[in-house]
Amino acid sequence: MNRNFKYNHLFIFFIVLFALSSCSKLLEEHAKTPAVENFYNTQAEVEAAIAAIYRPLRIDAFPNYFATLECQSDYSYGRGSWAQMNEFQGFNDANTTRVGSFWVSFYLGIRNANLVIGNVPNGTILSDSDKGRYIGEAKFLRAFIYFQLVRNWGGVVLRTEKNLDVPPVPRSTEAEVYDLILSDLADAETNLPDMPAAAGHPSRWTAKTLLADVYLQQKKYAEAAQKSDEVIQSGKYALVPVTSAAEYITKLFGPEVITSAEDILSLKYMRLAGQGNNMLWITNHPSSGLFPAGGAYAIYSDKTNPVYAGWDAADNRKGLWDNITFGLGANTLVSSKYQDKDAVSKDGAGTDLPVYRYSELLLLYAEAANEASNGPTAAAVDALNQVHRRAYGYDPKAASPVDFKITDYDKTGFLALIMKERGYEFQFEGKRWLELKRTGKAAEIIKAVKNITIAEKNYLWPIPLSEMNYNTALDPVKDQNTGY
Repeated sequence: MNRNFKYNHLFIFFIVLFALSSCSKLLEEHAKTPAVENFYNTQAEVEAAIAAIYRPLRIDAFPNYFATLECQSDYSYGRGSWAQMNEFQGFNDANTTRVGSFWVSFYLGIRNANLVIGNVPNGTILSDSDKGRYIGEAKFLRAFIYFQLVRNWGGVVLRTEKNLDVPPVPRSTEAEVYDLILSDLADAETNLPDMPAAAGHPSRWTAKTLLADVYLQQKKYAEAAQKSDEVIQSGKYALVPVTSAAEYITKLFGPEVITSAEDILSLKYMRLAGQGNNMLWITNHPSSGLFPAGGAYAIYSDKTNPVYAGWDAADNRKGLWDNITFGLGANTLVSSKYQDKDAVSKDGAGTDLPVYRYSELLLLYAEAANEASNGPTAAAVDALNQVHRRAYGYDPKAASPVDFKITDYDKTGFLALIMKERGYEFQFEGKRWLELKRTGKAAEIIKAVKNITIAEKNYLWPIPLSEMNYNTALDPVKDQNTGY
């Protein structure tokens, strides 16, 4: 498939989305009128409603959300308004406002998912199997959004199709949020199709991947290993072989890539003003020539950073950093991972944003199996080696000179090895800070790399004032996260 196919497909997607947006006020103010109930009858109508779940994630939230997480990694630094995140002391007013906007976008996505979940069963035209598929996708997306919320804010407000029109909803516990996530994913795993309806949409294997990630977060290691192994054994995905840093771009991350063998889920963008991936503006520098709209170079690294300094130069992923001097010293590095030389505007880049790749699933399995077995297994080491081999240009499925040996590692050492590999593999994919928190390694690693002691308040984000003012069931003191 070529670039025009991708853009034609997405153009149809946005035409359908526009059709829904014209009904947005109707949906908000008259949620129980016959007109709205009728809207969820045909395939086109329901697909428009599904598209509305993605919109606040793609455009309003995820590029900036990932960038916020990346600022708190061990290998990068924020610049300008993002610089304060480097301090790990909680958020100032500017960054409190920034993460508050993510909360609003996430709950808009949840609201739109709830409309699908609540209204599609009442339709009179669609078959039961089609209804199940659409509800499964809406529940997958609702679970996915709540997974972002609970890891960053802790227990949050649970809004579902059952309390959609009730403004005052109390804050739930983390356990209650996870209960809903697991329930939604059980439905999605059962009802989503074996193959995604189109690139950027989930399948049952995507649901299994998210479920494995949720289990890992909950330290349910046996369940995480089993679920991730189901996806591995399905044969639906494979690592894309590459032999250079340039091939990572052309085969995995470039704007010409519609999907790939390892694309489990990604957010899709197109070269249309207002519909492109804003991450390119955040990460690029005008002098690179990789993004014609320039770039804010708001996140950067440095050659002296211990993660970069200790990184083997033969690892092709290291080549995704460029040495660009812009006033912070001669060792300054800027990421070239996301680029589009034909982007039409600042917000018109066609490069997609990966959410789950097969490499992550392999490393997820490796960690879960290591924890469940109290040490590395042969299968866990092989999963890690596949990712590692590919990084050095070797065939992921064949033994190589860079392979790790099971006899060299115990449980603790193997986890450290997996985390090191993740730190190289998923830069600018919004993974690292959440991983550091999940494993309990954040304080140790940030102290070792950046010599900063993380304030306790930094581990959770403040619930925004907009929610406190709107939701009278919340106590501004008791329900706010500590330190805000």
